[in-house]
Amino acid sequence: MSAAVNPRDTIRSVDAATLPVMLNSLRLPSINRLWQQIAEQADAEGWGTARFLATLCEHELAERHQRRIARHLAQSGLPRGKSLTNFEFAAVKSLNKAKVMALAAADAWLEQGANVLIFGPSGTGKSHLAAAIGTNLVETGKRVLFTRTTDLVQKLQAARRDLGLPQHLAKLDRFDLLILDDFGYVRKDQAETNVLFELIAERYERRSMIVTANQPFSEWHNIFPDEAMTVAAIDRLIHHATIFELNTQSYRRRNAIAKNDKSTGHPN
Repeated sequence: MSAAVNPRDTIRSVDAATLPVMLNSLRLPSINRLWQQIAEQADAEGWGTARFLATLCEHELAERHQRRIARHLAQSGLPRGKSLTNFEFAAVKSLNKAKVMALAAADAWLEQGANVLIFGPSGTGKSHLAAAIGTNLVETGKRVLFTRTTDLVQKLQAARRDLGLPQHLAKLDRFDLLILDDFGYVRKDQAETNVLFELIAERYERRSMIVTANQPFSEWHNIFPDEAMTVAAIDRLIHHATIFELNTQSYRRRNAIAKNDKSTGHPN
């Protein structure tokens, strides 16, 4: 005489077969991958239904957050390997490390549409510092775009020629932070600087920017074609801005000197 079939076993076998299909349709990949393992743990430890569901949801939310960060990092254009942990704060005596760390950890300044301006000679770590702050903010859930200013200006010019500048500016508006690297390399050209000024004006007090530049404000007349536009651009950027000046020797030059001293046996 055959043993009676337990209805619960039949239900469980049906659930095990159909549940992955449903979870896949609902786009819950983490739960789909983990539910059997966690179900076994729940059965073994006598969890209630609420705890079982909560644990599944916690895993799904945590992994979804990590996937979102990975996606935003990939879209950000941020250079890899530029972090605050490997930035040489000791070599830049003029830089307030505590203020930098506060900007990288908090988002209140982004909500205010405030800016960060980083000045210094070539090779002093401006791009590294800007990228490190941006990377930290992406990891907290913010959207960041890092771009050379000349590259972005060319895209904005092309958008204007195609009558799509407002739409392109609207796309940039999706980013909580826009990092304009090497701002001073923009040519003093009416078409280029007009679109750059429109970008600055569009984001003013709404969306934040980090700007890195070799030239101090006194030389920005070499970027914009007329004094009025220069003054207006500077005024919008410095309003609600934190300014860092990296007054130090070029990182690349310091490295070259250190390598030379090491190879020749001379002290620093």
